[in-house]
Amino acid sequence: QVQLVESGGGLVQPGGSLRLSCVTSGFPFDYYSIGWFRQAPGKEREGVACISSVHGSSYYAESVKGRFTISSDNAKNTVYLQMNSLKLEDTAVYYCAADPATRYGCFGDAGWGQGTQVTVSS
Repeated sequence: QVQLVESGGGLVQPGGSLRLSCVTSGFPFDYYSIGWFRQAPGKEREGVACISSVHGSSYYAESVKGRFTISSDNAKNTVYLQMNSLKLEDTAVYYCAADPATRYGCFGDAGWGQGTQVTVSS
């Protein structure tokens, strides 16, 4: 059974940092891509970052390039999202999701976590 559990969200001031974690189980982590997505109130869900260990690649939305870093710890079946220089518009519920690496991207076909709230406010 595919499981993804996010943690690390919270309230932070503009310019601050947070690190989100996505602990996974139930599938061969090394052969899956893991992505971070977010959904702000009244907006559609958008992709933020995606990482594929087997392909050795990572991708970012233009809005977070240079500020967010996605990484993985294959020994812990965990993916992280380091978020720096946070802006008000980064406020959203952040989700992680899994896809078989054969999908060549992050779409959430294999499963989703429950989400963690990130609020950027002064």
